Amino acid sequence: MSDLSAVKAALKTQAVETPSWAYGNSGTRFKVFAQPGVPRTPQEKLDDAAQVHAFTGVAPTVALHIPWDKVDDYAALAKHAEERGLKLGAINSNVFQDDDYKLGSVTNPDPEIRGKALAHLLECVDIMDATGSRDLKLWFSDGTNYPGQDDIAARQDRLAEALQAVYERLGEDQRLLLEYKFFEPAFYTTDVPDWGTAYAHCLKLGPKAQVCVDTGHHAPGTNIEFIVALLLREGKLGAFDFNSRFYADDDLMVGAADPFQLFRIMYEVVRGGGLDSGVAFMLDQCHNIEPKIPAIIRSVMNVQEATAKALLVDRDALAAAQASGDVLGSNAVLMDAYNTDVRPLLAEVREELGIDPDPMAAYKASGWAERIVAERVGGTQAGWGA
Repeated sequence: MSDLSAVKAALKTQAVETPSWAYGNSGTRFKVFAQPGVPRTPQEKLDDAAQVHAFTGVAPTVALHIPWDKVDDYAALAKHAEERGLKLGAINSNVFQDDDYKLGSVTNPDPEIRGKALAHLLECVDIMDATGSRDLKLWFSDGTNYPGQDDIAARQDRLAEALQAVYERLGEDQRLLLEYKFFEPAFYTTDVPDWGTAYAHCLKLGPKAQVCVDTGHHAPGTNIEFIVALLLREGKLGAFDFNSRFYADDDLMVGAADPFQLFRIMYEVVRGGGLDSGVAFMLDQCHNIEPKIPAIIRSVMNVQEATAKALLVDRDALAAAQASGDVLGSNAVLMDAYNTDVRPLLAEVREELGIDPDPMAAYKASGWAERIVAERVGGTQAGWGA
């Protein structure tokens, strides 16, 4: 796409969903570092998310995590979001923190525990009905640590049975997004370890089941853009969980480790029509040592920059070089777009949206960080398990 007006139009309509849990306290396996001003309630998380949207213009929805964001009245929570210019996005289930799930949730050999896990997943669909959310995102920590611990194929049968029950409960305009992770916390087998397993289950379920690609959940060297291209081609790419990884997991600002990879992924999204096909672009990250709201703003900006560069690829020139077998010429077309400084373009887009061209500076000058430190005194800060 070389028409700058079309590029700007695409950037103005882009939407990045932020995660409620990123506004709370989080940490490593060893320590959670509390920060002053962290939200104490789901409502305060939405107040912070509204700041991200106000200063970026492209973060209008917030994903919830149940039970971390459990409230008595979800319709009222949706109204709280609406009053702040937001909507509630994907509902994320949690079947990994209870003691009962030590040997798995929906794949557990104990039918009573499987029933408990399924009841929670169905509860999440009830919450979707109340909030108007479109997507239910499922991630399972289920797996085994030792050879012979459980029947691998039987666990897949149990997984399929649970997914089918959830699928049948979905409303007409709701979707099931199945996430995968190639290891951790299970060290021998993981029940949904890769995109192929997620795709196979989604394919069997039907059109309302799609794959969620988490950019941090792959073995080193995995070509994520290939996965994206294939799933888009098959109509099975439902969402991204954007984040960044240096070792084997996520929880850093998207694009921190490899911004070139993020660009390559976004090029395949653009090329495959993913900007217009209902793919959800969600962040899934926790900010342990850095200020949370600025880190989320920066992540949104990183996605915007990668998208802008992907939109600037000269598709006609690239196709001509590819058709003629011009290996270096093809690569040069991509690199020309990647090496373009798109910050001035995005500043123009923001000004045309009526917001400050520099979101980071504007947030810093807003006084919100100081205000929440002063006002959010007492109570229990939100965080993992809260």
